[in-house]
Amino acid sequence: MIGENPEQRASKKCRPCEGGLDRLTVDQASAQLGVLAGWRLTDEGQRIRKDWEMRDFRAGMDFLNRVAELAEQEGHHPDMHLEGYRHVWIAIWTHAIGGLSENDFILATKIDRLPVELKCQPSPLTP
Repeated sequence: MIGENPEQRASKKCRPCEGGLDRLTVDQASAQLGVLAGWRLTDEGQRIRKDWEMRDFRAGMDFLNRVAELAEQEGHHPDMHLEGYRHVWIAIWTHAIGGLSENDFILATKIDRLPVELKCQPSPLTP
């Protein structure tokens, strides 16, 4: 997992976990955030979280439905929230080990590849 680029990480599948995965230290988890845009450590380094401001309510619900489908495919389920009709946030951790594992970063990488309609989409001409 160390030194993986997003392409390598996205090609992986979450492994089933009944407590048999290694729990990452805060330093290991921090290092993994380098290839994830907008994700941050929360809960004393035991979870990762990302927030989005969607174009509108429907865009938020569409995105959450895509995340739900992905989570089912991966067998790894994040906490998903929609607040104030367009503010979406997702928190991920491996419940069975009470902290972060490689699965969490695989899922976050795949979530980042899903289509999303943000309130302020960057211009196609903006680098």
